[in-house]
Amino acid sequence: MIKKLFIRIFKGPANPTFEQVVRRKTTVSFLWFAVAIVFAFGFWKWLNAQPRDARALRPLRMVMNANEKIFATLFYSNNNAAPTYNAMRAAKRVRVNGKAGMDEKFDATTWKLKVVRTPGDTLFLSLDAIKALPKTEIIFDFKCVEGWDQVTHWGGVKFSDFAAKYNVGAVNNAAPDLKNYSNLYPYAGLETPDKKYFVSMDMPSMLHPQTLLCYEMNGKPLPDNQGFPLRLITPVKYGVKNIKRIGTIFFSNTQPRDYWAERGYDYYLGL
Repeated sequence: MIKKLFIRIFKGPANPTFEQVVRRKTTVSFLWFAVAIVFAFGFWKWLNAQPRDARALRPLRMVMNANEKIFATLFYSNNNAAPTYNAMRAAKRVRVNGKAGMDEKFDATTWKLKVVRTPGDTLFLSLDAIKALPKTEIIFDFKCVEGWDQVTHWGGVKFSDFAAKYNVGAVNNAAPDLKNYSNLYPYAGLETPDKKYFVSMDMPSMLHPQTLLCYEMNGKPLPDNQGFPLRLITPVKYGVKNIKRIGTIFFSNTQPRDYWAERGYDYYLGL
């Protein structure tokens, strides 16, 4: 009975009229639509019943992790540079992408960058010590996960130059291998002085030639709301990875905590 019904619906009579063809195709379309609705509803119920991993449903987190591996393996390269622009294109009023970690009680006069090279070996560097390294400027299209972008002008020190100068990022405090990454920790962690904002970065992105420890915006010292005295600028990541007011940098064999990844976002956030 059911078999005959399906044959009648999907095949129709041997010599159908035009009206019969239209009726049959309409019926088949509605049947497929009903099947799709049932499947989508069942998948939605199954998905929402899954456990969460850092606030993201586990299947979605698995997809994000897979995308990260594919992007990092097949597409990422330090030879791929973000497009840069003339200074005339740079915004004069630069948007602020978040205020987490920007404690109003921050005392800039006592600030020093804490760099944990390895457990038990920590550097404390003044802004002047960082400024003593060669200065690099970049004007690029800063992109935010909220959907906006803006051409902005920044100045600071290449993190790769900083790493080479202070032997940071390498296991056992050896000189870091900035070409093959053979002796580097795979991750860097960065925190604000109040530890209320924190990001985790893969080392290849930290060592990208356009990644800066930034102390200037539009040729002037960073404003407070842009992370004075020092922030990260990296065109290979969305803005949430560009942490403002860096207090501590450390290195790890496992992914350090990441503020937005803990809130269900993609960890990698690469561009």
